[in-house]
Amino acid sequence: MEMTFWVKEPLKDPQSNMMRYQSPFPCILFVLADALTSPAMESCSSNASAKDFFLVGFPALQDFQTPLFFVFLLFYLLILVGNAIIITVVVVDRTLHKPMYFFLVNLSVLDVLFTTTTIPKMLAMFLANAKTISFRGCFLQMYSFHGLTVTEALILVVMAYDRYEAICNPLRYAARMTRRANAALAAGAWITALLIPVPVIVQTSRLAFREAARVRHCFCDHLAVVQAACSDFRADFQNFLGFSIAMTVSVVPLLLVTLSYVHIILSVLKISSKEGRAKAFSTCTSHLLVVGTYYSSIAVAYVSYRADIPVDVHVMSNVVFCILTPLLNPIIYTLRNKEVKSAVRKRIFPKTSSLSKKN
Repeated sequence: MEMTFWVKEPLKDPQSNMMRYQSPFPCILFVLADALTSPAMESCSSNASAKDFFLVGFPALQDFQTPLFFVFLLFYLLILVGNAIIITVVVVDRTLHKPMYFFLVNLSVLDVLFTTTTIPKMLAMFLANAKTISFRGCFLQMYSFHGLTVTEALILVVMAYDRYEAICNPLRYAARMTRRANAALAAGAWITALLIPVPVIVQTSRLAFREAARVRHCFCDHLAVVQAACSDFRADFQNFLGFSIAMTVSVVPLLLVTLSYVHIILSVLKISSKEGRAKAFSTCTSHLLVVGTYYSSIAVAYVSYRADIPVDVHVMSNVVFCILTPLLNPIIYTLRNKEVKSAVRKRIFPKTSSLSKKN
């Protein structure tokens, strides 16, 4: 009896020079093919001794490196200053020593680390054309980028849970959200998120790469590095596995945040007074805006992975994801949250704060 296996055929995108495929789910064939070694893969593996990767960056914007440097430097400084203000104000002002602001400090520290993982290397690319990155440096950057991305998703879940306890269980809130409980929730989010990418990163580092491996990105994103590998079947499986894990760690936290806010809305609607409902909702608006910004930017990045678009557009969409949320988080909390706004005015503009109180 003759058995016929359906195998996908690679199609090359002439614009992006990336490999595209007819089906995204033949992963069983990838695992079987991983156990076999074709002659092409043998020759690639025998010559594969990649010590450095070459970051392509933005091919269509090579004449605008200096303007790009100043634009990204401005964004980076705004992110550092904005999040540093949030951290300082929450630590110094005792009125902000609450669970909600403890998790906000975690979010600000995370945003600083997240942007520091990618932007300094991008600035070096734009200013000094430093487009090479070592093998270890590339995978360290990849691990930090994806690990901190997952951490932000889990910290947003923890912040949603804090709002759920504050609004749905106000009488038990102080007993449940103790300092020890808050530290355990934050540590659990950090540790879990930083462990999740490890298997994928380790497996990707075992792929075969040519000596002059070109990464079509401005930093070491997992998909871009996988596409720089020369072992097609292994790289293809890593591509599918990485995308599946990324979707899981994005969708599951989003579902948990949504579930928390469904309970919050149902509880708020039971409040009889309009003032009580408005006050309850006001404590959630900043977090909701941050969640909306985070998932809208990550959705754009995911769509760009699957869309037939030029390399520059794909890379820029991913860079926007890296910058947008860390840039807007401090702005959202200083403008929308009354307690943070008041604390910032009192610490940074004390004269203005005292005049407003007198009036």
